[in-house]
Amino acid sequence: MNIQDAHNAYNAGDYTKAKELYTVFAEQGDKVAQTSLGYIYQNGLGCEKDEAKALELYTKAAEQKEPFALYNLGVLYANGIGGVEHDQFKAHKYFLEAATREVVPAMYEVALMLERGLGCIQNYSEAAFWYEEGAKRGDAKCFNNLGVLYKDGTGVIQNNQKAFICFQRAADVKLPEGLYNLGLMYDQGLGCEEDHEKALEYARQAAHKGHKKAQAIIKNLQEEGKIVF
Repeated sequence: MNIQDAHNAYNAGDYTKAKELYTVFAEQGDKVAQTSLGYIYQNGLGCEKDEAKALELYTKAAEQKEPFALYNLGVLYANGIGGVEHDQFKAHKYFLEAATREVVPAMYEVALMLERGLGCIQNYSEAAFWYEEGAKRGDAKCFNNLGVLYKDGTGVIQNNQKAFICFQRAADVKLPEGLYNLGLMYDQGLGCEEDHEKALEYARQAAHKGHKKAQAIIKNLQEEGKIVF
């Protein structure tokens, strides 16, 4: 028996078995098992939800610098859930530790906090660095937000061509913000040839995905009789 058996049970949806196996390894101090077991308790998978137990397990694993335990603690502190008080400073600390250990969602979170000055000193160039790191690893939200920085020249040298490429990569996976921003670029001819038909198509797609600004644009165009649907 090894931890892969626990992973296999979890991936097969047999959470009861996964919990039993993770418990064995977690009690032996295995940081990956502690993190996985914490997630099971946090979400009540095959057991009663137990946020205190989840926090205890994440904390133990984080002491051993397990990347996803660090990330999960960041999520708890950022949102004030799971039995902890809302604490942006602790959230930033854990996200940064996770980001430096290759947790891609943590790269997005730490970049967003740096961009907004949440739990840290606002630093646009550092935000751009972490968005770029996440984008290199294929994260659509990182691509979109990096595109905004390039479009506005915030923390980076202003570059519409790079902004367009970033928005295109985000739109490729149908991220609503990416679709909307790519539509704006086509509408204004920024980093590309002006193309109002493409702009409208991307706005439609973004609206369909629930993007509020895109929905408002489409609604106004319909009311003005400029488009039928």
